Amino acid sequence: MRRLGRLATGLATATVLSVTASGCVTVHGELEVVPGATRSEAAQALDDFTVAYNKADEAYDPALDADRVTGSLGAINQAGLTARQKNNPDGNPAHKPLELSDASYTIPEKAGWPRWFVADTDSNRDEDGGKLDTRWLLVFVRAEADAPWKAAYLAVVTPSQVPKFRKDADGWAQPVPAGDTDTALATSPAELSTAYTDFLKDGTPDVFAPGATTTGWRDARKNTRRAGFSFQYVDQALDSGTFAPLGLTTEDGGALVFFSSRHFERQTAAKGLRPEVTADVRALLTGEVTTTLTKERVSSQLVYVPKRGAGDAAGKVRVLNRLPGLIAAQGS
Repeated sequence: MRRLGRLATGLATATVLSVTASGCVTVHGELEVVPGATRSEAAQALDDFTVAYNKADEAYDPALDADRVTGSLGAINQAGLTARQKNNPDGNPAHKPLELSDASYTIPEKAGWPRWFVADTDSNRDEDGGKLDTRWLLVFVRAEADAPWKAAYLAVVTPSQVPKFRKDADGWAQPVPAGDTDTALATSPAELSTAYTDFLKDGTPDVFAPGATTTGWRDARKNTRRAGFSFQYVDQALDSGTFAPLGLTTEDGGALVFFSSRHFERQTAAKGLRPEVTADVRALLTGEVTTTLTKERVSSQLVYVPKRGAGDAAGKVRVLNRLPGLIAAQGS
């Protein structure tokens, strides 16, 4: 466990976090509260992302969309493409172009940088109109005036899970200050990543509603059994810079919040055994797997946070979607 702690610390230290968590940095004296983007800019950002994503997916080349992704989505996307490129150097033989249509844009007003917005889209990866019908919610972030728009978060939800957002007379949304711990919400967005990773470890704080990605995941990890192998887990908050949480106030006084986290899983084999290494893991592996294999994943969560005082049952944070991705592995 000591070596796992050193790996977690080293990998975390190597992550470059360049944008402050508050989401309200002033650049060139820009203090005026303005919409994060025009609707035409938002539509262009979605188009630019889709084009770059398809080029990268077809060639399995992370360089082709590196300037269109960031944050947890960027970490997952770039590592996934890197692994697939190593395993399929000629590209993606099963490439199917991603199509994102029926887009609507929720654009908050805020001061300073970074600025951001949410695109609510229909993808061609589902079945429209039935139980499998989904919406893709993409959060686009712009670090400064001359920077490109980059997709930082992706969540896939059912249409009924998309709430109505609080907007002003001009249709601009109200952001939840990510660095503000004194809010009217049951749990501050600034505390979500730490609360989630602490909950996975100890079951406290008890702020999350039961579900597959909260109580269910804790129970599954506690009950993982395989003869000759032991499993250890380390969870870390990931809540600053390009991984900062981003939230929008909903009409009922709650908030829809995107946040990130980091998770390590170490598998240790008894003498004479060796952990299994899949092709995708091997593509991201450093070191040689003899007795241990440590996998590092980044995860993004989309949650609904109720307003404070909603009551015990209604006052719990609900995880609507979790998107994890392997970004590194180490053997020893």
